[in-house]
Amino acid sequence: MTRTDRLPTWRELLRAALLTGAAAMTTPALAACAGDPDRQNSGQTSTSATSEPTSTPRGRILLAYFSRPGENYYYGDRTYLETGNTEVVARKIHDLIGCDLYRIEPAAPYPGDYDATVKRNVREQDTDARPAIKGRLPRLEGYGTILLASPIWNVRAPMVMTTLADGLDFRDKTVHPVTTYAMSGLGTTERDYAAVCRGATMGAGLAVQGEKANDAGPRIKAWLQRTGLLQG
Repeated sequence: MTRTDRLPTWRELLRAALLTGAAAMTTPALAACAGDPDRQNSGQTSTSATSEPTSTPRGRILLAYFSRPGENYYYGDRTYLETGNTEVVARKIHDLIGCDLYRIEPAAPYPGDYDATVKRNVREQDTDARPAIKGRLPRLEGYGTILLASPIWNVRAPMVMTTLADGLDFRDKTVHPVTTYAMSGLGTTERDYAAVCRGATMGAGLAVQGEKANDAGPRIKAWLQRTGLLQG
């Protein structure tokens, strides 16, 4: 990935190789997540139509996730995703514990083109930007546990996740990072959320390789049980 027409340097290629993420879009630079036709609107918190939101010893659970559809990295190549990997993982978590879902939608959507999204993300990280979120932020009253789910782009969550965290009060909440990635695992999410989620207690995170999101059910279930978010 380059910013000009010149051939990329080794350093630029390495940096691009770290920018990955959620959707099966994981070119050595970023990764995305998307949505399916029945997903809830952004700025809205939805619950399962068939079950009550899960209650645990830590209180009700909210899963706030950002997902980007479009061209994604896939085992060194590119593929187009209608539904990105972070949303795939979010839906699997929802199916297991019936948590409430809040879909984060940037006011200015990220491009479907992979390279264009990489360039925008680099610019936002370099300037410590706070991309605006469409719709209202979720209300955290009544929730004891918050799951923050996103791809990993350039070793960290997209800056829109920091926008969300900056706008909420996490006092008396436990926050668990959830990521989809190509090479960087949880990236810097544990450190970043500890810094910006005011008053939160940080819990164990979950990292799912983007290319394996569709088959990640057993891994997700094991993590939910290990953290006490799924009983039995």
